[in-house]
Amino acid sequence: MSQVLVAGANTTVPTTNLRLRVVSQSPIDCAAYRLAANGKVRGDGDMIFYGQTQSDDGRVRYTGHETDCAFDVDLPSQPDAIDKIALAFSSDRALSALGDIELTVFDGSTPLAQCRVTTAGRSEKALILAELYRRQGAWKLRFVAQGFDGGLKPLSEYYGVEIADDAPPPSPTPQTLSQTSPTPTTSTTPTPPPAPKSTLNLSKVTLTKQQASISLSKRDNFGDIAINLNWNQRTAMPSRGTLSQLFGRSSGGIDLDLGAFVALQNGNKYVIQALGDTFGNLDAAPFVRLRADDRTGASASGEWLDINGRYWQQIREVLIYAFIYQGIPNWAQTDGIVTLHVPDQPLIETHLTEGTNHLGMCAIARLINQNGSIQVERVNQYFDGHKSMDQQFGWNFNWTRGRK
Repeated sequence: MSQVLVAGANTTVPTTNLRLRVVSQSPIDCAAYRLAANGKVRGDGDMIFYGQTQSDDGRVRYTGHETDCAFDVDLPSQPDAIDKIALAFSSDRALSALGDIELTVFDGSTPLAQCRVTTAGRSEKALILAELYRRQGAWKLRFVAQGFDGGLKPLSEYYGVEIADDAPPPSPTPQTLSQTSPTPTTSTTPTPPPAPKSTLNLSKVTLTKQQASISLSKRDNFGDIAINLNWNQRTAMPSRGTLSQLFGRSSGGIDLDLGAFVALQNGNKYVIQALGDTFGNLDAAPFVRLRADDRTGASASGEWLDINGRYWQQIREVLIYAFIYQGIPNWAQTDGIVTLHVPDQPLIETHLTEGTNHLGMCAIARLINQNGSIQVERVNQYFDGHKSMDQQFGWNFNWTRGRK
């Protein structure tokens, strides 16, 4: 049976692969920081969050989304220089508006410890939730629950993370050249090169009805583009139990599938989805591939669709969609969220919470090639199936009933 910790309490944890799962009633941004003995990160690679989902050595990984996320921590292989791993979260609202937050620490499928944050009456917008730390050759967990004024950026800077500027600095003002030759200097001391600027970007763009599109500037190579679909399985509100039970996933839950229509510049069109086993290809047409199908939502990372951005110039459009393959359509309760990850660009997300309960298909977003740039357009329109969605957007596929 797992141990329930109160704020300030600690417990010994096994030196193994642990999962720290954070469940909340409202969206929050969680982050983990690997800290040296001075309480600071060694570099940008020690911060793990939605914009950088693993540490530089892959020994701490982030999965999930704003209301149900997890950090997988490989304790045995943490570098000797790492003294502590802090877990924190932030929000754009005061804690009192979020509802309670629960942290559960797992060893495999076995819960070891539970920490519940009661947020009523708290005005802070960020919180240091817990710490894994070394003590006399072992690892321990401390439930901290310490409020922090400010959002994710000041919280990260507190731990020594250098955050990239939201916008590039202005160009220097050109100077008027003198008509006379400059006086030579006698100093031979070389000017040190400027310190490298941080590329860690906390920016996140949420596409809504009010802000329905964003354009990513033209590039020759967009790199590895990834699209993630994640969701919670909520059935009915339990009369008792933990938040983990409320948001927990079970083998009998809803099956929400991710898919795409892909049109190439040469006129060829493709359907990418698990239904019909048309998973696609990254290194050949259509340059889009669906990763393994999550049949029940048991995977904390949800479903992923990859686009080979090196071939973006050969792609005309990608229509991203999701459909409820199994279960009663109820988009509001699935709390679905789709995130678009493009290297060196802000995270782009949209929520699937507006659908009517009798329509099981959602056209989420369009990625359109506009003279080499990527135009991301939020759609969020709901349909009764593939055929009606196809007709709405004019793709003209021939549809027959399929199965997994």
